[in-house]
Amino acid sequence: MPGYVIVGGQWGDEGKGKVVDYLAKDVSIVARYSGGSNAGHTVINDEGEFKFHLIPSGIFWPQVTCVIGNGVVVDAETLREEIAGLTAKGVEVSRLQISDRAHVIMPYHTATDQLEEQARGDGALGTTGRGVGPAYTDKTSRSGIRVGDLLDHDLLLPRLKEALKQKNAIFTKVYDAPPFSLEETLEQCREWAELLRPFVAPVDETLREALRANKNILVEGAQGTLLDLDHGTYPYVTSSNATVGGVFTGLGIGPRAIRGVAGVYKAYTTRVGAGPLPTEIEGEVAEAIRERAWEYGTTTGRARRCGWYDSVAARYSADVNDLTDAIVTRLDVLDGFHPVKVCTHYRLDGQTTQQFPTTPSILARCEPVYEEFPGWDAPTAGLQRWEDLPGEAQRYVKRIEELLGRPVSIISTGPHRQETIELQPFIS
Repeated sequence: MPGYVIVGGQWGDEGKGKVVDYLAKDVSIVARYSGGSNAGHTVINDEGEFKFHLIPSGIFWPQVTCVIGNGVVVDAETLREEIAGLTAKGVEVSRLQISDRAHVIMPYHTATDQLEEQARGDGALGTTGRGVGPAYTDKTSRSGIRVGDLLDHDLLLPRLKEALKQKNAIFTKVYDAPPFSLEETLEQCREWAELLRPFVAPVDETLREALRANKNILVEGAQGTLLDLDHGTYPYVTSSNATVGGVFTGLGIGPRAIRGVAGVYKAYTTRVGAGPLPTEIEGEVAEAIRERAWEYGTTTGRARRCGWYDSVAARYSADVNDLTDAIVTRLDVLDGFHPVKVCTHYRLDGQTTQQFPTTPSILARCEPVYEEFPGWDAPTAGLQRWEDLPGEAQRYVKRIEELLGRPVSIISTGPHRQETIELQPFIS
């Protein structure tokens, strides 16, 4: 059963959207399994630049069915905007399917997210404020509203009444905020039902049928391993499982369906929001990387914190996901930097270690131990063949591969689909 998974190997923003768009030429389905509109994937092609938060990045390939699985929380307004943007460009969206079991981000989830973050003050986590965490909270407390509920008014009304009874008590008594109107919220749900109805489908069966027919499926991860709810640097994490384990609960397929798992890594490291970043750099070098790569969040627009490549964190994510392959992106961003550095170990309490501690207070005490490499001046941007890379860039990639313990299958040398070096096939 030929299933292939793309996951983020760092703290997200690794360039997964471009990678999925590139690989989707060889598959029949691209499926999203976790997260919500707090994720942002950018695809650049002949039609322009597209920023997706929910629609899978394979939508531009006419043979691809794009699936939003039950593990995703759906922001209907964001989805409406993405569908409208694609339709305006003549992109066919009838190939989109949404699980009826995916939970819906309700207006009170967004309000809760923002009020909770404000209340944290200096201890704010740096959430996107889009209601993703509260939607998952309601899912686990069994009080959430699912896509299928929107289509059944008789089922929706009592569930919504009970939800608003609880939420409005918190808004008015804890936050001194105005309550939500049942009538207005119900009308919003009716609009969303009409928007989503044409796309609702039993997506787990769509996937199983494709696998039984020996068709390739590509699973698109959101966020990154180090933001995973269980395996990331908790509490500075997202609200879902961004690792490969989330694929099975988020799509309803089994582990034997997966043939390969590739982790996407920038040639350096970035992070948005709070939490420790051991290889973080400041000053002119960090600013140069940020501006050259335009390291600002697709979802929030916030400046990303930048650092050198962290192989300790990278190895950890490779092990958590049991990666078969690695994909290196943004290599061209390092053109002209002298030297370039890779963190090979941490120094923690006077001892060197290659273990990645996910407890933030411990990780914050870790000092990176660097290996320096001579940079390269010849540009790598847009190159499509390994042999055209400068020797110094080749050695840098090979050292990353060696430290990671996984083969590098693909190198991205720019944001466009063709700006790619494929060293070995990931999808066979």
